[in-house]
Amino acid sequence: MFKGRGKRKAGGTGQGVDLGTEITASLVVFLVALPLCIGVAVASGTPAELGIISGVVGGLVVGMTRGSTLQVSGPAAGLTALVAETVEAHGIAMLGVIVLMSGLLQIGLGMIRLGRMFQAISIAVVQGMLAGIGLPLMFSQSYPLADAAAPGTAIENILGFPAHVLDTFSNAQTAIAALLGIATVVLSFVWKKVPGPVRRIPAALVAVAIGILVAALPGVEVKTLQVGDLLASVQFPGPEQFAGLADPAVLTAVFTFTVIASAESLFTAAAVDRMHDGPRTRYNSELIAQGAGNTVCGILGALPMTAVVARSSANVQAGAKTRLSRTLHGLWLLGFALLLPSVLALIPISVLAGVLVHSGWKLLGPEQFPKMWRQDRGEFVVMTITTGVIVATALLEGVLVGLAAGIVLAALRMSQTSVEHRVEGDTAKLVMTGNATFLRLPEVIDALEAVGSAGTPRIRLDLMGVTHLDHACRSQIEEFVEQKRASQTVRVELLLPDLPAAKRKPKRKPRPESTPDSSPESRPTPSPESRPTPSPESRSTPSPESRSESWSGLRRQPVSPSWPPPQPHERSSSGALYDAFYGPSQPGPSAEWYYLDTRPFEGLQDSEEARWRDYRG
Repeated sequence: MFKGRGKRKAGGTGQGVDLGTEITASLVVFLVALPLCIGVAVASGTPAELGIISGVVGGLVVGMTRGSTLQVSGPAAGLTALVAETVEAHGIAMLGVIVLMSGLLQIGLGMIRLGRMFQAISIAVVQGMLAGIGLPLMFSQSYPLADAAAPGTAIENILGFPAHVLDTFSNAQTAIAALLGIATVVLSFVWKKVPGPVRRIPAALVAVAIGILVAALPGVEVKTLQVGDLLASVQFPGPEQFAGLADPAVLTAVFTFTVIASAESLFTAAAVDRMHDGPRTRYNSELIAQGAGNTVCGILGALPMTAVVARSSANVQAGAKTRLSRTLHGLWLLGFALLLPSVLALIPISVLAGVLVHSGWKLLGPEQFPKMWRQDRGEFVVMTITTGVIVATALLEGVLVGLAAGIVLAALRMSQTSVEHRVEGDTAKLVMTGNATFLRLPEVIDALEAVGSAGTPRIRLDLMGVTHLDHACRSQIEEFVEQKRASQTVRVELLLPDLPAAKRKPKRKPRPESTPDSSPESRPTPSPESRPTPSPESRSTPSPESRSESWSGLRRQPVSPSWPPPQPHERSSSGALYDAFYGPSQPGPSAEWYYLDTRPFEGLQDSEEARWRDYRG
């Protein structure tokens, strides 16, 4: 089951798996999960035992299923407000039915393979999500670290932190608790530098042992964990609760739980996958596993569960490689809560809070912000926005806003357009390159108005360098061309690339000032034999003679050249120009021709030959 690659390690059960590491990692996750389970349950307005039951299900049910390897599930802080509102509105007895139906919906979503859509998430959003979880976690746990109660929301916890520090050291007992928590945080940072085999013992276990010894000293009165009867807390939903599903408000709660729990679990999976180099998450399977876990939680009347970043990151940092560690953590929760509640009562809460503060710092990753600033400032903005919104609101809202910011950034970058306009002799020229989308429409309109008001008898719109031309920009350009041609006062030349969206226009009648030979319909398509075909030598190292021959051949075609020369992968609408550079070819099936005057521009040959020399170096 846990077969891996590499050589067999001491204490391992198979190749590439160290059983000792998996067990110690599970104990670390257990120590991180225990205060979270209790804290989330209390904050949700439910008995603390219900949080432990959900943690047990997250380990034993979800932990053993295929999906994610290292992701750990349990009651999550992101659902605290929603659970509290639901319990207040419908009662704690209805919570089990709502969680049960949400689990069944999650299983259905996974079976129709909707889980993979959550893979489309920017790394900036993922890092912003981790930081947005880590920062509030640090401040919220700084209060139990000193045996105090957190004020409430993340913003309230941050704003109240200075006063909390002053109050902590004004009392001897809270100061002792705070010193225990701070010692746990420091030990977590420096333990990896301890030499020898002692380093294999997790720092969290060492901190818990020290905390138990200090708490047992005479005169020390710090708060410890208190867990009641686990079995007595189980509440199976009955017919009356299932009848409540006829209430639209209850169905709305079911749908809300499903969406938020699924999103948090799979967004967390994307984040956890970036923490390790092991097997990637199977999103559909993980969604089904989360649904199975919530189904069991609903049957037992417990809290809803999701994947939790704090526990998952602790699992990864402890060196876990398989599903064994997260499964065992559920077993530890169950065993200690049922058989050894007196042992749990010896553990100081401040020590467990210190473990969580260290996990929050690792999630925050302050070094990631300057690194992202140096690499990509646009992504830095997305990352910062995601973090800020999560801190100010909640996890799901922050991720959605971060995704929206990432989409806006991608749209702006996809709309990198260069629009240049100038007047050369009797011709007003507009040259456009890049991706022309509606986001750049104001710039395009300004350029069109500039060449239209230049007062020249000719206008040339060169779009040969455009790689994408959306409907808005295309319509604006075509409307401009139609208006100018209808005025009978200016000749307009439009060069469009052979883009997939380009369609051949219906045939036009020759303008009065155009000759039959100059109209696009009457102009014969030159045959391959009549086209100039530069030799390979002339293409790679053109001599003056070959350039003269090329331009001479080009002038025999009723085409005005554009610059830069078309590339082999670009099927341009100026077929003769393409031939002059690269040899015989046919225009693309959607090439468009709008030439109203075949007479060469004054001084065109000299200027284009000079540009050819610059281009070829």
